[in-house]
Amino acid sequence: MNKKTFIAIAKILLTIFICYITPGILLGALFSFGTKEIITGLALLLVPAIIPLLWLEKKKVYLIIYLSVAVILGGAFVVDKKVDAYMDSITIDVTPNIYTHEYLPFEEDSKIVKLNNASLKLSGELPVIDGATAAFPVYSAFVHAVYPDHTRLYDGVFEYNNTMGGYRSLAEKETDVFFGAYPSKEQREYAAEQGTTFEYTQIGYEAFVFFVHKDNPINNLTAEQIRAIYSGEIKNWSEVGGNDEKIVAFQRNSGSGSQSMMLRFMGDTPLMEPDMQEVIGGMGEIIEEVADYKSRSNSIGFSFRYYVEGIIQNPDIKVISVDGVHPSVENIQNETYPIIAPVYAVTYEGNTNENVDKLIEWVLSDEGQYIIRETGYVGMK
Repeated sequence: MNKKTFIAIAKILLTIFICYITPGILLGALFSFGTKEIITGLALLLVPAIIPLLWLEKKKVYLIIYLSVAVILGGAFVVDKKVDAYMDSITIDVTPNIYTHEYLPFEEDSKIVKLNNASLKLSGELPVIDGATAAFPVYSAFVHAVYPDHTRLYDGVFEYNNTMGGYRSLAEKETDVFFGAYPSKEQREYAAEQGTTFEYTQIGYEAFVFFVHKDNPINNLTAEQIRAIYSGEIKNWSEVGGNDEKIVAFQRNSGSGSQSMMLRFMGDTPLMEPDMQEVIGGMGEIIEEVADYKSRSNSIGFSFRYYVEGIIQNPDIKVISVDGVHPSVENIQNETYPIIAPVYAVTYEGNTNENVDKLIEWVLSDEGQYIIRETGYVGMK
């Protein structure tokens, strides 16, 4: 290969790189930032556009090709960004995820119910407590009321591992008390494998609720209609008096408190496979998770009442009645609402820490029940 041919090939390859690859790299990097960065990026695209003009003969053709590629790539990134923004705007995070720093004990601006002169003050061997996400404000308030004021989250006594992690720790006897909903079949089986027997003390009531988009004309469904929707038997809202739209029924990940409750609600009716989405996990691992709830008029989802109304508080969704009964505090307490979910303090058989019984006895007292009611749950009395 002579020098002239080599230079000609090098120019072609360099031109291809500058014309096709550079715009993609720059636009891809810069469209993830703000408007100023995008404008800067577009300006930078002019630099590689000028360089090949030093050696190309058909400059006009080159510029047309270059600008065409830049416009196509730019348009694709703009559309992608708009789609992502739209999907974010209609996605409601119903995966239990609480900002724990807002509900910490012994913090002046904490949102927890504060009982500063409780009749019980624990000392000595403190019970290690953990709980479900929606129960965090409750048992954090218990810590504030009866634990020493030096107690801090993740200090070995006050823990938060949500339902899946919390029940695992309790089964392994690393935790003394777990606050939350009844465990799943798998969680009970794991406890049995560990030689652990769970013991349950009901400390309050909660309602298991279903919600739809605020513009959905449906305000009530029967329990049987909901089971038919989640089994896949009913597929269109028109079948239950709504709009002619396909029903998109969202679920939660296996092992979560609300998914376990959903399985109990379904009973012998099989629950259809949920829509899944691939997400990037740790170390670039691709994993599957249950698809996020999208706030569209054809969506339906489920959770616990306190989590929806007390934590999420999203104006785009509305909780519906079941069998004509709304999940109000009164209807939960008198048990006319058909899907009641007891809230438990779960311990394990054979625990020798005397403070465990003292703590649970106090939770059932007027003081403990006051915290449960004021947080937003329904107390035992």
